[in-house]
Amino acid sequence: MSAAPSAPAIPPRSEDIVGEKTDRCLANFLVKTATGFGVGVVASVILFKRRAWPVQLATGFGAGWAYGDCDRLFNPYALPGVKVLPSTTTRPTSQ
Repeated sequence: MSAAPSAPAIPPRSEDIVGEKTDRCLANFLVKTATGFGVGVVASVILFKRRAWPVQLATGFGAGWAYGDCDRLFNPYALPGVKVLPSTTTRPTSQ
């Protein structure tokens, strides 16, 4: 038996890549914000006599964490303290 020739791989379209990253960011935001909300509710009930500020603080932490992850997803080269330099290739000069 011979294998059927495979078609050349088509690179993904740029709008598909952006769409996948946006979907991942939104899902990440919802999960981390909801987790922060849950942790805040539990901390509020158990430790802080049902005050509102632990819920708000933990929800904000979850949202901020998701924002940071989304920022790194869309711009992976923006790392604190790292400078990306262009490659320095030497071209032979003709004389």
